[in-house]
Amino acid sequence: MNINELIAIDVHVHLETEMEDNEANTAAQKYFGKSGVGRNRYELAAYYRERKIGCVIFTVDERLTGRPPIPNDEIAAFAAENEDIMFAFASVDPTRGPQAVDEAKRLIAAGGIRGFKLHPPLQQFHPNDPKIYPFYEVINEAKLPVIFHTGHSGIGTGMPGGGGVRLKYGNPMDIDDVAVDFPDMPIIMAHPSFPWQDEAISICLHKPQVYIDLSGWSPKYFSPTLVQYANTLLKHKVLFGSDYPLIAPDRWLADFEKIAIKDEVRPLIMKENALRLFGLASQPTP
Repeated sequence: MNINELIAIDVHVHLETEMEDNEANTAAQKYFGKSGVGRNRYELAAYYRERKIGCVIFTVDERLTGRPPIPNDEIAAFAAENEDIMFAFASVDPTRGPQAVDEAKRLIAAGGIRGFKLHPPLQQFHPNDPKIYPFYEVINEAKLPVIFHTGHSGIGTGMPGGGGVRLKYGNPMDIDDVAVDFPDMPIIMAHPSFPWQDEAISICLHKPQVYIDLSGWSPKYFSPTLVQYANTLLKHKVLFGSDYPLIAPDRWLADFEKIAIKDEVRPLIMKENALRLFGLASQPTP
């Protein structure tokens, strides 16, 4: 990334297929509203480059919704083509056992990814399930970060039976065990973790390698407690994320301007915390 030219880094950007006639996609658009951005990857790159915003792109390797994931190698190649503004995270369904472990090893060895994205409610697992630990061991050894979806899921909202999505898998307290057992694996808890926001804040405050990204919600819906801690004890551990294409950065940033974040904290959230997390800048002074 050309970090000196970027005004922000969006750590939560989905690269998706352009398939629109999917029940889960339709329900998600109803829940989030029309974002005004498309799913075409070249439009995505142009959008972020025009705004001088860097981005972390990924897919979700899941079979629950019927939305086909984009292959990780394809995402890594696209990020390499646009390395001035983006880099890639991989997504592997960790419930696939030895196959998932081998795939993680292969992707790390190939060198085209900078971390992993997991979505427990869609991939249907508890993050602290010991069966998943061999997968984490590979990532922990490489000291790469993992983004975990936490909290409510907009995917499945309003569908019969929630589209099969079980919200219990999004409880961030499961991630506390993972943070204890894999201290060299940075963890990003994605989204304000409704209805477990206090739990997420506690974990982030307690575990040095755990961060929170603010994606998936308009800032105008952030809880007062989240804003309070983002301004104070967690000011070096909160990250800008949009959830593109479900929420466009233009909307997120406009709403972020209207909430009570301190002027000196805004640049930390927008860019500087991500630079440090990804090893692109020095650590903050206590």
